Amino acid sequence: MKTIDLPVEDETGEEPIPTQIPELVLEKDHQKTPLPQEPDPSAPPMEQLLDDTYPPAPPRRKKLRAEAVMGIIAGFCAVLLCVTAVLCIPYYHVEETDDPEAYVDRHQHAAGETEAFLEPTQVEEEETLAPEETQEPTIPPEKNPYGSLDFQYQKHNYLYCLRTDSYAGIDVSAYQGNIDWKQVKNSGIEFAIIRLGYRGYGQAGRLVEDEFAQQNLQGAADAGLAVGAYFFSQALSIQEAEEEIAFMLEILGDYKLEMPIILDWEIPGVDSPRTANMDARTLTDIQLHFCQKMTELGYQPMVYFNWHQSETLYYLSELEAYPFWLALYQDRMTYPWKVEMWQFTDRGSVPGIEGNVDINVYMPG
Repeated sequence: MKTIDLPVEDETGEEPIPTQIPELVLEKDHQKTPLPQEPDPSAPPMEQLLDDTYPPAPPRRKKLRAEAVMGIIAGFCAVLLCVTAVLCIPYYHVEETDDPEAYVDRHQHAAGETEAFLEPTQVEEEETLAPEETQEPTIPPEKNPYGSLDFQYQKHNYLYCLRTDSYAGIDVSAYQGNIDWKQVKNSGIEFAIIRLGYRGYGQAGRLVEDEFAQQNLQGAADAGLAVGAYFFSQALSIQEAEEEIAFMLEILGDYKLEMPIILDWEIPGVDSPRTANMDARTLTDIQLHFCQKMTELGYQPMVYFNWHQSETLYYLSELEAYPFWLALYQDRMTYPWKVEMWQFTDRGSVPGIEGNVDINVYMPG
């Protein structure tokens, strides 16, 4: 450390006395400050050096908001729904139309047997067989020769009559879609009744051909099945029945039928159907005209009904010249009058057909 002598005056005026004050010298005072140098042009820029020394932190991932997540889920569900709809197109067999068969109240085909499941010993015969009163006196048709124990499931789980020759068969329409008729035949089915078309249940009553009629007529025949046909009628008069007959014949063309042809007349379960006010006299006359006309043309006509219809909308004794086809969904025969064909289920399962199908047992003897 250096010292500096400074003169100090004495108050008496005498010669100042030298005083030593230390001089502070920083350590780097003795070093020479280097001169600034020119930057090296080959050196990387400072920003790069900083980035190399202190790499930037990775960007923070943005979290999806709840709305975005719900939007993604909704979009996925929409795509899945569209794919499902496309895959189901082959099963959309019938467009939304005025097809009355789509609205038939099927539970009526099981109506009438309130006491049907009781054994004969538990209920009086007169009480079971008594039909509802109609406007005209009626003569009962021939009694049913078959009882509840005369039918049994046999091969392929189809119902057969044990007391006479009987045959298993189906009736089909566009609602069954594409049918593998060879599989149907191989399963034990021996005949098929094909729907040719229908009359709309609206007041216009337009006539419509079943979109699978030609395909089913040809497919069933090629598979070796006996073929019959039916038309789902909504006729209100003999004149309209004539229109339906002409329409059926046009669709049939040159096809030959080994099984009966039927005017399937039913009231659909919709608001204000055109058939709502039908009476037994008119409907019986319509069926009589149909059967007589088809007989003249060389076909075998048949009359289709359920238990309720047979008691309220037909004079069956007037139609006995023609075979009857009964819709009664159970596996025991309890209907009191003789029938030649029995549609015992509308939920049958037959190989070669997707979904449910009507199955029948035919007893022509």
